Amino acid sequence: MAETVDIAIIGGGLAGLSLAILAAEAGYRTVVIEQKDYPFHRVCGEYIAMESWDFLGRLGLDLAAQELPRITRLQVTTPTRSLQAPLKPGGFGISRYALDAQLARRAESVGVILQTRTRAHGLKAHAEYMCLHTSQGELRARVVGGAFGKWSNLDTALRPQSLPAHTGAVRYVGIKYHLKTRFPQDLIALHNFAGGYGGISAIEDGRVCFCYLVEQQALQAAGSIEALEAQVLSQNPYLRSLLNHAERCWSAPQTIAQVYFSERPWPGSSRFFLLGDAAGLIPPLCGNGMSMAFRSAHLLFPLWQAHFEGRLSLTQVQAQYQACWRQSFGTRLDTGRALQRTFGKLWPINALVQGLAPFPGLVQSLITRTHGTPF
Repeated sequence: MAETVDIAIIGGGLAGLSLAILAAEAGYRTVVIEQKDYPFHRVCGEYIAMESWDFLGRLGLDLAAQELPRITRLQVTTPTRSLQAPLKPGGFGISRYALDAQLARRAESVGVILQTRTRAHGLKAHAEYMCLHTSQGELRARVVGGAFGKWSNLDTALRPQSLPAHTGAVRYVGIKYHLKTRFPQDLIALHNFAGGYGGISAIEDGRVCFCYLVEQQALQAAGSIEALEAQVLSQNPYLRSLLNHAERCWSAPQTIAQVYFSERPWPGSSRFFLLGDAAGLIPPLCGNGMSMAFRSAHLLFPLWQAHFEGRLSLTQVQAQYQACWRQSFGTRLDTGRALQRTFGKLWPINALVQGLAPFPGLVQSLITRTHGTPF
């Protein structure tokens, strides 16, 4: 790994793998650093907006052949209220276990060097390259993409001022199950409870993804996940029915701590670029963080290509990429963060659901603000 490559990407999730595929298909020597082995589960909702469908097809995935659930309705509930609305244009359901593995196979097939079971420890900028220190040795790259998701030890090293201890941000814990239960294939439901909310939607093979966020303090007060679900989540009758009647596919849930949604500064180096959640953690209520991850790769790669071809300096690439990020995602992030401050807080979310119920046009406007156009 001591050689110099064109591109190194830290994180083999949706943003990292899709960026790597674009780069390798264009002939650039590309390495992806991923700490796990495929396939594996991630704590993530598994609804993908239709805006990403064509892009995934261009990456080489045949989604139509997989007969995935098509999701066209939205439900939002609290322990005492419920709201339903059409979800236009909607999305589809597929597990990260399946999707990431498909992208990883596609990446290797087009020449990406996929370095799994490898951790990135640090970065150092040099005049002509970035030096990436990993658990497998040293790697040099002309540019580096940071696609390491919700939280990484690199955040501590590169952006300590953005961590919740310094920003006062609310910390969440993410908890996820796959379930077998009767659930409408065309519905995504967001169920609120005191201190958090959960999303439920269908995925492949007749299963359902149930993923919820809970404030860390609420989980600590309950004492355990089991107690939290029995004492707090079950106060919402929709969640109580789900938890009482669904068959859990795993013996224990997938979990992730240190989830927070404050804005994060961009890195100082002109050779290091952030994508997806690493660029500024995307609240689930932005509509679809997975589509935003795909789109960030779609935005960044042409700018990298322009640099490699001598048409843009790295400083220009950084400036244009950050401007494209703000233009593409600013409204979605602002709306998602505003909704995030309401969901899981029973008085505000009850008022919001009750207030929106008579105004379907306003509901559609919020949905539009949290979804993008096909790319």
